[in-house]
Amino acid sequence: MGLCASAPKSRTNPERNHIQSHQKTNVHSHQNSPLNTSQQKFSSPAPQQTATTVGGGGGGGGGGATPSFCEFSFGDLKAATNNFSRDLIVSESGEKAPNLVFKGRLKNRKLIAVKKFSKNAWPDPKQFAEEAWGVGKLRHKRLANLIGYCCDGEERLLVAEYMPNDTLAKHLFHWENQTIEWAMRIRVAQYISDALSYCSTEGRELYHDLNAYRILFDEDGDPRLSCFGFMRNSRDGKSYSTNLAYTPPEYLKHGRVIPESVVYSFGTVLLDLLSGKHIPPSHALDLIRGKNIILLMESHLEGNFSTDEATILVDLASKCLQYEPKDRPSIKDLVATLAPLQTKCDVPSHVMLGISKQEEAPSTPPRHLSPLGEACSRKDLTAIHQILVMTHYRDDDGTGTNELSFQEWTQQMRDMLEARKRGDHAFRDKDFKAAIDFYSQFIDVGTMISPTVLARRSLCHLLCDQPDAALRDAMQAQIVYGDWPTAFYMQSVALAKLDMHQDALDMLNEAAGLEEKRHKGDRRGS
Repeated sequence: MGLCASAPKSRTNPERNHIQSHQKTNVHSHQNSPLNTSQQKFSSPAPQQTATTVGGGGGGGGGGATPSFCEFSFGDLKAATNNFSRDLIVSESGEKAPNLVFKGRLKNRKLIAVKKFSKNAWPDPKQFAEEAWGVGKLRHKRLANLIGYCCDGEERLLVAEYMPNDTLAKHLFHWENQTIEWAMRIRVAQYISDALSYCSTEGRELYHDLNAYRILFDEDGDPRLSCFGFMRNSRDGKSYSTNLAYTPPEYLKHGRVIPESVVYSFGTVLLDLLSGKHIPPSHALDLIRGKNIILLMESHLEGNFSTDEATILVDLASKCLQYEPKDRPSIKDLVATLAPLQTKCDVPSHVMLGISKQEEAPSTPPRHLSPLGEACSRKDLTAIHQILVMTHYRDDDGTGTNELSFQEWTQQMRDMLEARKRGDHAFRDKDFKAAIDFYSQFIDVGTMISPTVLARRSLCHLLCDQPDAALRDAMQAQIVYGDWPTAFYMQSVALAKLDMHQDALDMLNEAAGLEEKRHKGDRRGS
């Protein structure tokens, strides 16, 4: 996967006056400082955004490793989505959706969902940024959290955590192998009520167009509520994109959403869970009043659900769908009603959904690896060191990075080469901390760029237990020398040290493929 540089963006950050210090961060790491900005020949390998205290672990036990909220450049997101490729559209209605959602991958290999609004959807960039920052403060394990946004010219984009296991609508209405079992349906209702409860306590009571398409399943199969619905809608003023038959009565009357509207929409989701179909609320209420609950239930669940629990859910849905907002239950009432119904608490969601966790199905490892590839696959840092010492600087030939002007030769070359020489001696003698210092002196001058130095410093960082810094150096080496297998191999080791094992294996495969391609080219040349 290609890498591109990005610059910090903060001009539309509405909270910048409230932040005492702007910490510029790599998307992957929040602890290590970015590469020295004196490197003029190439830019930073990872996107550096302006991060704030809006970050990963708040909200009642949620968030976890969720990145801090930040502003992305349009170039970052264009690269992550392969120029917004049609093949990466994940919106349920495909290209017909007014605001498309794309699957993307950041330079640190993290998958993201990118919502790209239609042109002029948000004419006021300040309004869009303020709304995004408000939603970006939310962090909870029941949300597909918003991790960033982009406001560039007429472009308006939101960036969220990517949920790989489709929507509730897909699992309910378009399932192929198995329908969702009863206990999982109750879990969905419980988890989404938890998400709404958390957001309500955080001052975000309004959710626009809550429906089965807004409920997503993460890598563990756990249901999460899409954060996109918390954004107030743009110039068109529409808060509901679904059929008017499913729209809260007060929205039809007054054109506005109130907290009770969210409860009404939650009631339509309960109907979906009960019936496995998208039944208009008026029709469902007729069945409920006629005591025809069995007709409401999905036929595939016959004999596999508790009648008592179904009665409670039907009654709750009926209350949520009351015409008068004041007659509907509160979000707290939803949580209190659903919590006691939970069963199979020890069974993981992915098991109940009948899906495999992604990390359990790694890609096939490469069959043929070079000695360096073998060492990297074993994470054998000693063997990697020996190979890099023997390889010396032969891979720097022909990279086009060593051309210097006469002035640069006379003023800087001597000190720079001396620093590299001392770094080489320290690297050979396994004094890795000293090697980092000398190689950094060489790199910081910026007049001569060596992918080998970056690879060597990357290994030094690994040997000093600094995998984040090692990954940055390996990524930088890839920028300098785009198809150099060593850069990819070093990234694979760093990713493995960061417990990103699937990404590490992908990178190892990519490196092996580059080596194979290079060897084929060498054979043709001979």
